[in-house]
Amino acid sequence: MAETWDEEQLIADGFERAHVELEWYDGPRAGLADIGGKPHYFQSYHYALADEADEYSVWPASKAAVKWEREQWAIFARWNQRYLAGTVALESHPGEVGVDARYDELDLLLAPHRQAPDTAQRLVGELRFDAGARYRVDGLDYWFRWRPSR
Repeated sequence: MAETWDEEQLIADGFERAHVELEWYDGPRAGLADIGGKPHYFQSYHYALADEADEYSVWPASKAAVKWEREQWAIFARWNQRYLAGTVALESHPGEVGVDARYDELDLLLAPHRQAPDTAQRLVGELRFDAGARYRVDGLDYWFRWRPSR
């Protein structure tokens, strides 16, 4: 289990919230997190098996995209709670096309926002975890501290 920090310490150390996870593979690969206090998309620039912080392409998320991302995330997080409780099957995952009409609609609305623009910045994201539940309606259990890439 990864070491955890309390929210006050995370903030004091300059870490910012991650709101939505779009991809995870041995760490966060894509999603939505605060950078400078504002929601940005992040997408792993490259994947390396290392204990070092990862590099990401990051770009600002529009207000509409943030609203839609949070709505879709809440659909997933509520499903995940039911799945962990054993009340629904894996086949009911809202990301399976045709299972949840609103989730599917949001996928279509969000697709263009999730593509990194040519103006995306390259930052390094250092990761820390809080002690909360992994997937929550209001976000995730991990936080980032961002710095420029070398």
